[in-house]
Order: sequence, then C-alpha cells, then structure tokens
Amino acid sequence: MTQQVPSTEPELAGVRNFRDVGGLPTVDGRRVAYGRLFRSGHLAHATESDAAFLASLGLHTIFDFRNAADQKLEGPDVELPGVRNVNLPLTDPAHGAEFWTMVRDGDIDQLRSILGDGKAADRMIGSYRAIIQERTAEHRQVLHSMAEDSVPALMHCAAGKDRAGLSIAITLLALGVEREAIVADYLESNATHRRYKVHRSKSSASAYSPEVMELLSPLFDARAEYLEAAFDTIEEKWGGVDTYLEQGLGVTPEIRERLRERFLD
Repeated sequence: MTQQVPSTEPELAGVRNFRDVGGLPTVDGRRVAYGRLFRSGHLAHATESDAAFLASLGLHTIFDFRNAADQKLEGPDVELPGVRNVNLPLTDPAHGAEFWTMVRDGDIDQLRSILGDGKAADRMIGSYRAIIQERTAEHRQVLHSMAEDSVPALMHCAAGKDRAGLSIAITLLALGVEREAIVADYLESNATHRRYKVHRSKSSASAYSPEVMELLSPLFDARAEYLEAAFDTIEEKWGGVDTYLEQGLGVTPEIRERLRERFLD
C-alpha cells in the first residue's frame, strides 16, 4: 500500500471534509506539495474562525462545483478577502431535485423502490460516468486555469465527495499521481468526521431507522467502485488518461508540465 505523508488538519466547525491534498506520491517519485491544493465540502456554513483559517491559506481561487439547487439549499460560500470564486456546476441546475425531495421526504416504501436492490449504487456509478463524459468543458477550464494561475486552489461541492472528488482525481491524474494514492485520498471522505450530514424531513423514529440509513448509505459513501467507474469511462471513451487529457480536456504535455511545476515538490 502506498504510504502517504500525513498532514495536520484543522478542526473546522462549519466546513466538512476539508483537507490538504499535499503529500500524495507521483509515479516518478515526486510528491504533491502541501499548501497548493485543498478540497472540502461547501463553505456556506463556515464560522468566523473557519473563515479566518481559510483566509490564512493564501488561496487564489475557490472552485465551487455546486449547482443552483445546492446553493439555494445551503447558501452561498462565505466570502474570503482577495479570493476569486468560480462556480462551475457539474450537474444540471435541477438535476435530481425530485429525487432528492423523495430522499428527504419519502416514506420507507418509496425509498425501497428508488434505492433498493442496488439502484442507489447504480445511480452513483451512472452519475460519475456522466460527469466524465459530459463535463469536459468544466474540467478543461479548471486545469487550464490552474496552469495559468489560480494556485493555491480549493475545490468543493456540497459534501466534497463526488463532484469535487472527481475534479481532484482528474487533477491528480494530470499530475501523474499514483492511481492507488488517488483512490486512497478519495476514500478518506468516508471518515466519520468528514461525512455529509443526512437531513431527513420526518421527525418520526422511522426517519433514521437502520433500514432507511442502509438505503441511503450508497448515496453518502465514497466507494472505490464509483471512482473506478470514472476511470473505466476514460479508458472506454478515450483509450487512456493521456488521450483523455489531451483530446478531451485540451491539456497538452506543455500544460501538464506547467501544472506539475505548480503543484509538485
């Protein structure tokens, strides 16, 4: 198993799943530098002390991958002085709105019908595949932006697991980080203190019953099979990472080298 250099993580009161991606090893023996690339859940509920910590990172750009429905539910990110905020929704504005209403409000029979028998995990796999295939323009913008400036950067979505997780993974692929290390970083989102808090509307005991939580768990888990589905999509559609980066995202070898100069020790 690839050994990773541990980093000191702050205790943020209102921001879930924050971490520095520094320390991850590349296939040629280098490492991602600390203090260059961060990931987290949304910043809408950041406390005053959270905001002070985030401001101390010297961030150039925050990439927010939430859509309009997410932002309406959670609110806008806290504003940090001198930091550029770029919103690039990686799902459509109304994507899943009806589905998530059912998750929040649905009764047990309804949840069984939409999430049971592997349907929840299949939905997640389908979402990962779709983002890889359909959101090349957004990922192209992120990588090109970071090659030009935008560093240090923070990437987040709502939970910091799926849309941000994919965007971080793609960035790490471009940097030549070991695949095993990319998956290991992704799976860190499963730690109890990182996980997105599931909010159910019902106040009855059944709202958080073991069966309900089991039905919902595939939606809130980081599972290797989800990320592997994204990698498989790259292989199936483009034949490999190099072609995906160059033809799918317009990231030439020269741009990749600029990224490596910015992010690697």
